[in-house]
Amino acid sequence: MQLVATRDGFGKALLKCGKENKNIVSVEADLGKSTRSNLFAKEFPERNFNVGIAEQNMMLVAAGLASCGKIPFASTFAIFSERGFEQIRTSIARRNANVKIVGSHAGLLTGEDGSSAQATEDIAIYRSLPNMTVVSPADAVEAEKATIALIQYKGPAYLRLTREKVPVIFDDNHKFELGKGQLLRGGKDAAVIATGPLVAEALEAHEILKKEGISLRVINMPTIKPIDDKLIVKAAKETKGIITAEDHNIIGGLGSAVAEVLAEKSPSRMVRIGMNDVFGESGKPYELYEKYGLTSKHIAKEARQLLRKT
Repeated sequence: MQLVATRDGFGKALLKCGKENKNIVSVEADLGKSTRSNLFAKEFPERNFNVGIAEQNMMLVAAGLASCGKIPFASTFAIFSERGFEQIRTSIARRNANVKIVGSHAGLLTGEDGSSAQATEDIAIYRSLPNMTVVSPADAVEAEKATIALIQYKGPAYLRLTREKVPVIFDDNHKFELGKGQLLRGGKDAAVIATGPLVAEALEAHEILKKEGISLRVINMPTIKPIDDKLIVKAAKETKGIITAEDHNIIGGLGSAVAEVLAEKSPSRMVRIGMNDVFGESGKPYELYEKYGLTSKHIAKEARQLLRKT
C-alpha cells in the first residue's frame, strides 16, 4: 500500500495550478518546507511571501492580497494558524475574503511533537466562522483535488493536512466536489462516516466486520462545512446506526456536525470516535491512535456494540 502525506498532495496541486493561474500566490510563516508550499516558492519566488514567524501578520497579508484579486494560500502548521484567529475572523471570514488557509501537521497523527503541536480543535474553530468552508481530505490524491477545487471556489476556506504519511485510497480518477461526501463501501447494518486519515481506518474496519457477517457502510466526508446532509440522512434511514470517526476532538468536529444533522432531520443511534475531550501526548503516531481509540479495531468494536443495542 502506497503511503503519502496529504501535505504532498497540496504542494503538488499548488505548483501545478500556479503555472496555469498567475493570480495564485503563497503566503507562509517560515514553514514552506514543512507545508510543501516551498515547491511553489522555488518556481515562483516573486509570488511567494514569507512573513517570518508572524502568523497574525500572515493572515492580514493574505487578506490584502485577496482584496487585490489574488488567490492567496496562507500555509503553516494547523496549530500555529490558530494564533491568527482574530485576524481570520475579522479580516478574512467577516469580509468573505478569498483566502485559503492551509493547516498542515493537524491532529494526533502529528505524533512526537506532543500535545502542544497536535491541533485537535481546529475543525471546531474554523467551522464556527460564518462564510468559512472546511475541508479535510482523506489522502494525498484527494488533497490535490481539493486544492484545485478551492482555487476555483471564491470565498474563505480552511484546508486541513497531515505530516505523517497515510494510505493512498484513491486514484487519479477520483472526483472531489466541495460539500459532497462519497459512499466508499455499501452496508446495511451500520454506517461509519469518517474524515481525513480515519477514512483508511474505516475501510479496514469494513473488511474486519465483513468476515463476521456484519455489513458496514463507509462514507468519506472530506468537506466538514458545508456538510453533505443528504448523504448523512440517507445513511441514517438505511442502517441501524451511525458512527463518526475523526482525528479531532469529538466536540465541535465531524461528530458534532453529523449529530446536528441527525438531531434536526433524522434522529438515529450514534457513536462518535475521536479525541474524547482530552489533549494528546508525545508518541509515535499510530501508537497514539491505538491508545486513544482511533484505529480500525476500535471502529469495528463500536459498530458491534452499537448493533447489540438495536
